[in-house]
Order: sequence, then C-alpha cells, then structure tokens
Amino acid sequence: MSREYDLVILGGGTGGYVAAIRASQLGLSTAIVEKEKLGGTCLHKGCIPSKALLRSAEVYRQSLNASEYGIDVAAVRVNFNAVQKRKNSIVEQLHNGVKGLVKKGKIDVYYGTGRILGPSIFSPMAGTISVEKEGEENEMLIPKNIIIATGSSPRNLEGLIPDGKKVLNSDHALELSELPKSILIVGGGVIGIEWASMLSDFGVKVTIIETSQQILPSEDKDISKEMAKMLRGRGIEIYTNAFLQTDKLNLSDKNIKATVLIDGEEKRLEVEKMLISIGRKGNISDIGLDNTEIEIESSFLKVSETYQTKEKHIYAIGDCIGGLQLAHVASHEGIAAVEHIVNGTVKNISYDNIARCIYSNPEAASIGLTEEKARNQGYNIKVGKFPFKAIGKALVYGEMEGFVKIIADQDTNDLLGVHMIGPHVTDLISEASLAMLLDATPWEIGETIHPHPTLSEVIGEAALSVDGRAIHF
Repeated sequence: MSREYDLVILGGGTGGYVAAIRASQLGLSTAIVEKEKLGGTCLHKGCIPSKALLRSAEVYRQSLNASEYGIDVAAVRVNFNAVQKRKNSIVEQLHNGVKGLVKKGKIDVYYGTGRILGPSIFSPMAGTISVEKEGEENEMLIPKNIIIATGSSPRNLEGLIPDGKKVLNSDHALELSELPKSILIVGGGVIGIEWASMLSDFGVKVTIIETSQQILPSEDKDISKEMAKMLRGRGIEIYTNAFLQTDKLNLSDKNIKATVLIDGEEKRLEVEKMLISIGRKGNISDIGLDNTEIEIESSFLKVSETYQTKEKHIYAIGDCIGGLQLAHVASHEGIAAVEHIVNGTVKNISYDNIARCIYSNPEAASIGLTEEKARNQGYNIKVGKFPFKAIGKALVYGEMEGFVKIIADQDTNDLLGVHMIGPHVTDLISEASLAMLLDATPWEIGETIHPHPTLSEVIGEAALSVDGRAIHF
C-alpha cells in the first residue's frame, strides 16, 4: 500500500509534531512516522519526566527544611514509587494532549521505523518512506518533501557501555525503581548537574567529575563558579579536569570501584551506581541515509540556513542536526522549515538569542554571549551584577543566594548577554529573551517598573547596575 503526502516527518518528538501542526495549518497533507511515542525524547525521556522528578526532590528538600519557615513537619520520607507514579502520570497526560493536537490537525501517524528509499518505481528521486513494523507489511509513503526530526540519544563513553543496572545513562536513570545510596556522575554539563541536584535532594551521596576546567563548560564562568559553590555547600563532591579511567574500572563487586585522574593524580572512588552524562548524539542510523546524498558531520546531519540537506526536498531539524539541543529550538526550526517549504520564507534563527535553562537547585538560565565570548569577539563591554540577597521577595521565599549578571556593549549600549542563577530564574529569563528580541538596552530594562515585591526586581536592578545606578545594593 502507498500514499502520497505533501510532507512526511520522520520523528514525532517536539520538533516533529510542532512542524506537522504548522504544516497542517498551512494546508499541507501531512504524516508523521514515529518509532515509539508521539512527544519524543523531551516528553518521555528528557524535559518533562526529569523536571517532574526535580519537583518532587524540591518538595522533599523544602519539607525537611520546613522548620525554617515556622512549620513543624514530622516523619518526612521519600516514597520513590509514588514519585515515579506521579512522573508517569504527568507524562501520560501530556502524551494524550499531543495525540489530541495531532488528531485535531488531521495529521496521519504511522508507527514503525521509517526509512528513506532511493529512486524507485514510486519516485524518480530519493525520498519515498518505507514504514516498517515487525510482523506487518511495509507501508510506502510518497512525499513531496521530508523533514527528518529523529532527535538524539545519550552518548556513550568510549570503552564503557551502560548496562542499565550499575552503569546508567539518563534514560535508565528515569526508570530507577529505588534510589541508590551513592552515585558517580560522569559529566558536569546541564544533564549531569540536574541529576546531581535532584539525587542530592533525595539524599543520595553524589560525586561529579568533569573533564573541563569548570562544570557547565558552555556557561559564563561566574555562573559556573556560583553553581559549584552552592552544590558543594550541599555536600556534592565536584572534581574538574577529571577523567574516568575506564581500563581500571571494577564492576564485578557489589559497588563500583572507579579510578579517576584529577589534575594528573589518581583518586579511587567507590559508589553504588554510575551515571554517564557526556552529551548526546544524533539518531541518524538505519533511516536510509545511504540512499541519499545527505551529508553527515560528527553524528549530525548537515543543513543549510533553511534546514535543507544536500537533497533540497529533504529537511532536518532538532537534535539530529546538533547545535542547541533544546526542545524549544527544535520547535522553531520545524516551523521555519515548514514555512520555507510552503512559501520560501527564510526565517533566520539567532542562536545566540535563545534562552538556555538549567533546572537544578539552584536554577540557572542564560541568553546571549558570556563575558569571555564577548571579550573574545572584540566587544568593549560593561557588566552589571545584582544579588538576590538584596531582593525582598528572595528573602521571603527563603532562597537568597545567586545573582543576575548583564553584559552590554560599552560603545553602543546594546545588550549582549544575560546570565542568572538563583530562585525561579528559568522563568525570569523570558524577560531577558524579549529584551534581546526587541533590541532593548540595559537602560530600558532598568526604566521598566518591576512590581514589588517580586523576584523580577533583580533584573531591573542588575540592568541599572550596568551603569552604576542600582538602588538597593
């Protein structure tokens, strides 16, 4: 059986289903081929389940500290089965919501493995999609255009394949049936830091090793330094410039015995479990790329500014093209690709102006250039910084650590970057995102009247401090 479509999308994750909905809105007959479940990694193995666990960990930590707020709470304990049940319930509710949106858009969904075929009786050029499902006859989809949105998966450490029991990746960690007593997290990037924060809040003894000179290597150095200080203050051990010696790893005993090279010296660690968190790779194998002229670079698909591959009718978006591997990025790339297919619109996404969030305790968020990148790009910069401890709502909330840092061009007063660490900054960053979009200056942000008492006052004060005008510090 074969069917023709204006657009077939390989992958029903955030980027894929958003692209499909936009295509439907613009009148394209559209189909999604999904190997597992609509919603993809973000909904089922990433953003949503991990944040649900982080929220439970936060509530547990707050309950343990309730006496600081004058509330006496007895016998606080973690029911991890209930924690997982709540997480699964949230995921299922959102999964049903995505299915409803796709149905509303009259988008056909084919469950199975989609492979791109070369020129054949169906089409004179590469692009027919064979949908393969075990025990069933293949279905052939003949699209005018294709969007590859197959996402990514955890990258393995060379010489060490996670077994899901002792050695985990982030997918395995989401399905833990019980909490370990101790864990070694290999990788101090965003995923590693979020898991470290969550597990520490749940009472797990956490050790992080990171090969770079700082945790969160892509973030501003001041943010990294503050995050490390606050995590260490909660008892988390952090080692930078540290490398796991996989050839000296002992997995045969009850606990894992690991040797780590830190600044050239060996340190031996013993933990119950290990989490490998060293980044992600594109899911691009076994989808028929050999039947096309699509180019690959470091496990990711190469695309143009319009998200076209070397096969002009085949586009690619989201994690499988590398870059900023974020759900909101994939969504906007999907919309941009669809609008180019329909009317040739070139929607230039400024990747420097996309907010990046870390949902740990403390939260961190940023947009634009770090101070180091701004200097390296030749900007004459000025910097404003304002602490949460000078904000009344932060004291009321009980979380006074952290700050907002704003970087601007000394010559033009243009906003170059905003970096935050502290309570609810993953929500506060949206003001900075809008400011960047509208090309606002620190003066304009500072002149904006922020309501009192709110955490948002920290942004106004940080903006004023760029020119030495902060009021409350």
